Amino acid sequence: MSERAPLLAGSDLAFAAGGRNLVEGVSLTVEPGTLQVVIGPNGAGKSTLMRLLCGELRPSRGVVAYGGVPVAAIPPWRLAALRAVLPQSARLAFPFAVAEVARIGLDGIGRGLGRRDREAILADALRRADILHLAERAYQSLSGGEQARVQFARVLCQLAAGRTLAAGQVLFLDEPTASLDLRHQSAILEAVDALRRAGVGVVAILHDLNLAAAYAETLLVLADGRLVARGAPGAILRDDLIARVFGVRWPVGRVPAAGQPFILPRRMLPEGNAAQDRADGPDPFQPPPGTP
Repeated sequence: MSERAPLLAGSDLAFAAGGRNLVEGVSLTVEPGTLQVVIGPNGAGKSTLMRLLCGELRPSRGVVAYGGVPVAAIPPWRLAALRAVLPQSARLAFPFAVAEVARIGLDGIGRGLGRRDREAILADALRRADILHLAERAYQSLSGGEQARVQFARVLCQLAAGRTLAAGQVLFLDEPTASLDLRHQSAILEAVDALRRAGVGVVAILHDLNLAAAYAETLLVLADGRLVARGAPGAILRDDLIARVFGVRWPVGRVPAAGQPFILPRRMLPEGNAAQDRADGPDPFQPPPGTP
């Protein structure tokens, strides 16, 4: 009896554009009920990797497969049932209402559902994204954070509809908290964690390393298109990794009760530590002496 294929597998993925390798030799698998967070500096290849995994880009080398089936062989409607994607930003040129934008997640794969089921899915998604009270508002009239929550409701609709066609699903999130206030950052990530507990495999890109450490089971660290570290946050998030990958000395502490790592800005350190940092070398975010 053969082993069950993972929800998603990317093997030796590479992608080049403009004579530059944006992703090189990255492999990973996504299993049900897991939450992996990709971190790394700007230009590390995080969004490109996500576009490869969701089937938006074709790799120049390597294979992406869902349930053992290469993504290139999966019909678009089936792929929409297997994975949902929340990009960094989504622009709409037409004057849709909030509920209409969220309902896009039901198009195609949700057409086999009855009207009552579709409306129940939509209402639940709007409620979980905390935008039910905005359902009739014009999407373009919303703030950036409100629009981000509308797009989250859209992927919730897509996942709910997809569950009627596919046993396992993957959710991709590219900077889902970037434009959100503190309350909605927490609410969105808690909703994502609830999806994970329900069996969805989640791959997210986060720039906030403290949020990444708090929610990820596994961190994937990218630098120059390559996977340079992988593991539990408490095992790999260390001072030397922050300095090597991000080029800045921000020490890593530990939450006493849980041992969870957190990134501590240098200005919060005792003066002696800051003085030691200055002795260690120049700050990459400060201009050299004498620079006008």
